[in-house]
Amino acid sequence: MTGKAEIDTRNIPAHVAVIMDGNGRWAKQRGGLRVFGHQSAITAVRETVEEAAELGVRFLTLYAFSTENWNRPALEVMALMQLLVHTIRQETPTLLKNSIKLQSIGDISTLPASCQRELAEAKELTKGGTRMTLVLALSYSGRWDLTQAAQRLARDVAAGHMQPSDVNEASLSGYLSTAGIPDPELLIRTSGEQRISNFLLWQLAYTELYITDLLWPDFRRQHFQEAIRAYQRRERRFGKTSEQLAVS
Repeated sequence: MTGKAEIDTRNIPAHVAVIMDGNGRWAKQRGGLRVFGHQSAITAVRETVEEAAELGVRFLTLYAFSTENWNRPALEVMALMQLLVHTIRQETPTLLKNSIKLQSIGDISTLPASCQRELAEAKELTKGGTRMTLVLALSYSGRWDLTQAAQRLARDVAAGHMQPSDVNEASLSGYLSTAGIPDPELLIRTSGEQRISNFLLWQLAYTELYITDLLWPDFRRQHFQEAIRAYQRRERRFGKTSEQLAVS
């Protein structure tokens, strides 16, 4: 595995999204409870955030808790929520130190009051961050996002604020929870699973996918670097041919 020197700093994706998968399997391999895997994943989160900021990524979105995750055993969900509160509180000073702004997407109203409070406080404290924006996807799913966007858009049409003919890709994007955030150019998924798991369904239309067999608790900054190098070896055509790109 080569080092950071091999990365072209002129070709860093502005937005990287990550599906952090494999915590439960990692814990099971070590004879522990699934919660042990979630606890052990904090180092992976910290190193990924730090490396992304150092490389010049502008937005980093982490799929932390999906709407489907509410269907997991109650004990695991409770432990995840407690871990979320603890982690946000513990990591906020580091975000401040590194000028990283914290945002969130998802149905935050479904989170426990303690989580909502810690999240709101951290977002307020870090709102002046200019180096990178860290987006936590919490109680999020792509279908939820599209549904809430359609509902809000329909209400505006019904109220006469816009006409049906005004609805296009740009206007619909403005109703998504990611409004104002560029679509991801790179999606990293750990654990080797070959699916996007209801994550950013609209936004991933032209995103490059990087899938590694590593389980998330084992993911480190050098693995993030390798994902960036893999991205830089790709040719992003957006429906055009290679010859068209060469001419433009």
